[in-house]
Amino acid sequence: MTMPEEFALKQTAPKIAGSGFIRGGDKLVCAYDLVEQMEYLYVRVVKARDLPAKDLTSSCDPYVEVRLGNYKGVTKHLEKTSNPVWNLVFAFAHDQLQSSQVDIIVKDKDLMLDDFIGSLTFDLVDIPRRVPPDSPLAPQWYRLDERKREKVKKGEIMVAVWKGTQADEAFSDAWHSDAAAVGSDGVSRIRGKVYLSPRLWYLRVNVIQCQDLVPADKTRQPEVCVKVICGSQAIKTRINKGVNPTWNEDLVFVVAEPFEEPLIMTVENKDEVLGRCLVLLNTVMKRLDNKPVPAKWLNLERHSGEALKKEVKFASKIHLRVSLDGGYHVLDESTYYSSDHRPSSKLLWKSSVGLLEVGIISATGLPHMKTTKDGRGTTDAYCVAKYGSKWIRTRTIIDSGSPRWNEQYTWEVFDPCTVITVGVFDNGHLQGGKDASIGKVRIRLSTLETERVYTHSYPLIVLKPSGVKKMGELHLAVRFSCSSYLNMLHKYTHPLLPKMHYVHPLSVMQLDALRHQAIQIVSSRLGRSEPPLNKEAVEYMLDVGSHIWSVRKAKANFVRVMGIMSGVMAIAKWFDQICQWRNPFTTLLIHILVVILVLYPELVLPTFFLYLFFIGIWNYRWKPRHPPHMDIRLSHADAVGHDELDEEFDTFPTSKAPDLVRMRYDRLRSIGGRIQSVVGDLAMQGERFQSLLSWRDPRASALFVAFCFCTAFVLYVTPLQIVLLVSGFYMLRHPKLRSKTPPISTNFFKRLPARSDLML
Repeated sequence: MTMPEEFALKQTAPKIAGSGFIRGGDKLVCAYDLVEQMEYLYVRVVKARDLPAKDLTSSCDPYVEVRLGNYKGVTKHLEKTSNPVWNLVFAFAHDQLQSSQVDIIVKDKDLMLDDFIGSLTFDLVDIPRRVPPDSPLAPQWYRLDERKREKVKKGEIMVAVWKGTQADEAFSDAWHSDAAAVGSDGVSRIRGKVYLSPRLWYLRVNVIQCQDLVPADKTRQPEVCVKVICGSQAIKTRINKGVNPTWNEDLVFVVAEPFEEPLIMTVENKDEVLGRCLVLLNTVMKRLDNKPVPAKWLNLERHSGEALKKEVKFASKIHLRVSLDGGYHVLDESTYYSSDHRPSSKLLWKSSVGLLEVGIISATGLPHMKTTKDGRGTTDAYCVAKYGSKWIRTRTIIDSGSPRWNEQYTWEVFDPCTVITVGVFDNGHLQGGKDASIGKVRIRLSTLETERVYTHSYPLIVLKPSGVKKMGELHLAVRFSCSSYLNMLHKYTHPLLPKMHYVHPLSVMQLDALRHQAIQIVSSRLGRSEPPLNKEAVEYMLDVGSHIWSVRKAKANFVRVMGIMSGVMAIAKWFDQICQWRNPFTTLLIHILVVILVLYPELVLPTFFLYLFFIGIWNYRWKPRHPPHMDIRLSHADAVGHDELDEEFDTFPTSKAPDLVRMRYDRLRSIGGRIQSVVGDLAMQGERFQSLLSWRDPRASALFVAFCFCTAFVLYVTPLQIVLLVSGFYMLRHPKLRSKTPPISTNFFKRLPARSDLML
């Protein structure tokens, strides 16, 4: 079934240098070649000196106004100084210029009427143009003029004025004319920034045993467990009896660099604390492979009630291994569409295989997300993009349903089988609220052709309690470039995750808990930046809560499985038609083929692979020409009922039933969520089979088609008996000859794209 036009992807033709935009007969020269070039007038106000006193107190509280037509930018006033330093940049959009000159006015702040100190005027025709990578324009000292155009006795100001584009280094930190309504205190919250999420590690604590514990009641055998606390994470071992209990149990935590919280271990006997031990994470050994770290005996501190006594050592000890496992990749995203697969330790990182460039051009049709004091609807939109450890945030466009950002960002690509996520948000912190999500787009890099510029308008589709809704469109330009095509193809044969995930795998329950902790840590650390990347935006980008049971998702995954099975049913139906002689000519050809294959069985396999080769070549004509996007039909978002939506948007745990019903309802949702994941995994495997010859991932399909051709040739020239003998010996090879990592075929298959990243 076709996608409704309202929710369809639209190809666009913006005026960008990446698509060959010509202006004035010459190629547009700019570092930003995936976005439309926006002209700005920049005014940098650095400082002033020797300003005259205007107040009765013989002091000066100066500030600067920069006027350009109807637009006015103002610096903060600095109290009681004749040598103020502002170092602030003002940016005026070229299409908003309504004057032929820019005025820089220095005033003295007063209670009633601000005093005029001096001014400076520049004609726009005389202002120079700066084109990066030229160095920034050096600011100069200028004498201030009085109103009568006479030089004041005292007072100079250092400024720089130039024309440029959004490629200028001053763009991100500048005060923009389209944000004139935002006060000086709120300017920092609308600026665009680049963020780096903290490097996450798995902290493994192997609790081996305790020795010589001293319980308060020595007449009873203690029932002991070890409680390990790391920040907000707390895990207990199982309970063992005795004063020398043994566990040999692994406890895994998520920690982030720089390490701030210590590792605290308490040995507990029911409500009694038998001892306490503290380990600083900076002293913990970082492990890069599966070699065990040496175990250590640590002295336990005597603990009495809530308060610790003086640090007096006593005989009780704890035996444990503590290591920071850098050979794992700590997931903070869904495994279906992760943007990074690298291990925690940088020592294990490989060289990049390419470069991802994204131009966030504009958005259209954004709804009003909040109401102003005068009752008017408004939207202050900004975008967040996440790929790997690098997050970016565009500047906020104030009060616009059709914002134009035209900002370009770049990421190094270490694995083509990853996904970039771009979300659109409304900045609610300007009015003291929270940022509201508008919609997001996911793009899988492996579905993009290299060196091609994709310019499309993506519908922002969200599911509301009232049903599926389009929240506008996001206009992006995307280009994926590779440094070495052979290295990128070789990446398809590598394991998807680092080796430690296969040598010492973590359980599903552990991964779910660790992913939750990783999201909380990333959200907390990014919230400390200035401007902060708020928790609600981070959690929306990382799909927090997407694992909760939903009837709609269960139905959608079931239909995906049935879609995979439809191919098998089609073959069965076709074979039934052959047996029924619906087409006699085709049936006769099949008879001849059966005779040939029976008389020459060595032709079975090469014929099969040659058939797949020709199908792949034939399907090349219909390979996707556009990147994938959210599919409401695939997600069953357009056919979901009100009752199902009410269940999907219900709180967890539910608040709509008595205690008993609530417990059963939550249990059903939990079980259903697991079934949903299993069905989704089955659908994903089948869709990966489909993608072998569909050219959705052009590099993977090219590799498979070449493999089919080579296999067909080898099987034609090699006797079947030899092939079967080699295959049998390979399948029955000794365990010592087997690698602990998955084989090449498994690695290649797991890297094939499924349709999971298209699910809402």
